[in-house]
Amino acid sequence: MSVEIKVPTVGESISEVTLSQWLKQDGDYVEMDENIAELESDKATFELPAEKAGILRIIAQEGDTLEIGALVATIEEGSAPAGNGEQGSKKEAPQETTETPKSDAKPDVKETSGNGTTYATGTASPAAAKILREKDIDPATLKGTGKDGRITKEDAEKAEVPAAKPAEAAKPAAETPKAASGARNERREKMSSLRKTISKRLVSVKNETAMLTTFNEVNMKPIMDLRAKYKEIFKEKHGVGLGFMSFFTKAVCTALKEWPAVNARIEGDEIVYSDFADVSIAVSAPKGLVVPVIRNADSMPLHAIEKAVVELATKARDNKLTIEEMTGGTFTITNGGVFGSMMSTPIINAPQSAILGMHNIIERPVAENGQVVIRPMMYIALSYDHRVIDGRESVSFLVRVKQLLEDPARLLLEV
Repeated sequence: MSVEIKVPTVGESISEVTLSQWLKQDGDYVEMDENIAELESDKATFELPAEKAGILRIIAQEGDTLEIGALVATIEEGSAPAGNGEQGSKKEAPQETTETPKSDAKPDVKETSGNGTTYATGTASPAAAKILREKDIDPATLKGTGKDGRITKEDAEKAEVPAAKPAEAAKPAAETPKAASGARNERREKMSSLRKTISKRLVSVKNETAMLTTFNEVNMKPIMDLRAKYKEIFKEKHGVGLGFMSFFTKAVCTALKEWPAVNARIEGDEIVYSDFADVSIAVSAPKGLVVPVIRNADSMPLHAIEKAVVELATKARDNKLTIEEMTGGTFTITNGGVFGSMMSTPIINAPQSAILGMHNIIERPVAENGQVVIRPMMYIALSYDHRVIDGRESVSFLVRVKQLLEDPARLLLEV
């Protein structure tokens, strides 16, 4: 008796996912609850576990877009192989070579993909067919390595582009454009669901908000001196390093209490004001930018913020963030300085109304008490929705953040 493995429900607003990677091969023995594939939605990546132990029979292919509830694979009853499982694969290999249909034969056997679409044996999967079209390769000329001779995405990627026809090669040299020196390779990749969602959201924000950006600069020497003095004691006591992000988060939370419009958002014909601060931290993950949220950051001490930042950043880089951890923020902080950015205009993380951009620290000459001195300076930027936040509020908010960072004792004394 076999068990059907279907796409699970992963969120209220998610109607389809992409099968990004199989973690097991067709015919492999899998244990119950062992992860067999990775599914990618427009918000996060999820692992698909096996619902029972047995032999895996793959139906959907990598790159297929599947609806919620669509069939992905089945697991047949069977025991784990005594050895390493190579003996079974050797028995099946001769059948693939002797039963391969001719290129002009019409296959009769049909199989069903996870979204209910039927494909003839020996034909290409949707992802493979697209690649073959781009390479101008006839699928009938390829031998598939998938189930029942189906051409997989990997087969299509490995297929070589056919050589030019004799008539084309015989054209006069004068008509042939001079080839540029050096390699001129191109490659195409299908946009992931996450990347497509990021693209749509960014364009939507630019088109649907009255976004402006105001700038200021911060003398980072007081914070750097404080870190240098207490970083060892801080790490020994709390088990985490003392970074810049906790200072910026605390400064932002204090300023948000004084300028609540910066912490507000538009819903329909109303402006919603929050008396708490759920701060989103922009993190560059392998598959795109994500913004996990630190809940109730306004009530957290520095060490708790640092631990939350480390935990969320680690989950983001390992693609382990849940949808709940990436939704519901009221204000966002992004740090382009880690990549060397001197100044930028960050885009608002809708439906929020403002975002603070941090940048790299550069030693520059500045005037202090009538003297020119060298100080580690950072430009900071606040992008805001002018429909909710007026110029006075945006500038005053950023000035307040600057004051708190240049005199960090204010953060502890809350003055």
